[in-house]
Amino acid sequence: MSAKSKRIFKKLISWAGAFFFLIAIGMLYWQLRKYSLYDIGRALWNIPFRNLVYASLAALTGYIALSLYDYMALRYVGQSHKISWWKWMMAGIIGFAISNNAGHAVISGGSIRYRLYTRWRIRAGDIVKMLTFSGFTYFLGVVAIVVAGFFMVPRALFEQTNAANVGVHILFVFCVASLGAYYAVTLLFQNKKVRIGELEFKIPSTGATFVQMCLGMLDNVLAGLVLYLVLIPSVDIPFTTFIGIFVIAQTAGVFSQVPGGIGVFESLFMLALPGDANGATLFGALVAYRIIYYLLPLIGAGGLFLLYENVLRARMKRWLAEAKALKDHVAEMKDKVKSIVKK
Repeated sequence: MSAKSKRIFKKLISWAGAFFFLIAIGMLYWQLRKYSLYDIGRALWNIPFRNLVYASLAALTGYIALSLYDYMALRYVGQSHKISWWKWMMAGIIGFAISNNAGHAVISGGSIRYRLYTRWRIRAGDIVKMLTFSGFTYFLGVVAIVVAGFFMVPRALFEQTNAANVGVHILFVFCVASLGAYYAVTLLFQNKKVRIGELEFKIPSTGATFVQMCLGMLDNVLAGLVLYLVLIPSVDIPFTTFIGIFVIAQTAGVFSQVPGGIGVFESLFMLALPGDANGATLFGALVAYRIIYYLLPLIGAGGLFLLYENVLRARMKRWLAEAKALKDHVAEMKDKVKSIVKK
């Protein structure tokens, strides 16, 4: 590919997010055109407080599960013994809280991890390997749930339109092929190394791959549970059907390049959800989900990061003050020794 072609391709990728966002906004407007902001606000207000609390606990558990991505990645690069549990948990929660909202996880969440892990003496090359390993963990979880969801979601849902039917079947075949190929690689080339540029990536064992897949599935199920808990007071849907729709819509949001998949996820989820549920009710639940799983963790993680930075800054000032006091004391002692020698 020529340099000009690469530039054009990068521009297309950068504009893809705006394109899909505009389409999603148009779809949302069409789905909600019958309802007012008052209808949506009332639907949000009518969600039982108990369900909001349960959803918040599910979100907290989900972010703790997300932090385990970092622990597994540290084990993969052989650096888990260097990092205390609270450090990798903090890095994981802050990194995912930011990347979930900002999109482009490698850039947004990766920059936070780079700042933290380099401070904790993890090499830049190992951080790149960690981000790659975590990306595969998420990918394995998503494809596994899509494969399972294909059998759990009612066939009638796929057959609403020919485009949806063909698209879902193509996605299913892709996920099965990807899952099979990844496991085949771990079986045939277990613990061998692949060089990409200046970095060497070790192919994980089949057992580690299975743990990756289970963690990725757990992460997605907990994220889906947050929305499910605020949705079920008004929509009767089995969780097995719901999670298949949720993961497909969420995956589309991730690949759309729209930050947080906002708009894309909501429009596809509302379009795919079976039944004739009230659009304002659905959108109210989606707003609650966005607040609980995206906005509140971002505020909490941002506050935690600022607090940690301030603690480090105060500690650095104290160390500098102690070093200056020690230097002054040494200089004073030298002066005393000199005066004694002169006498």
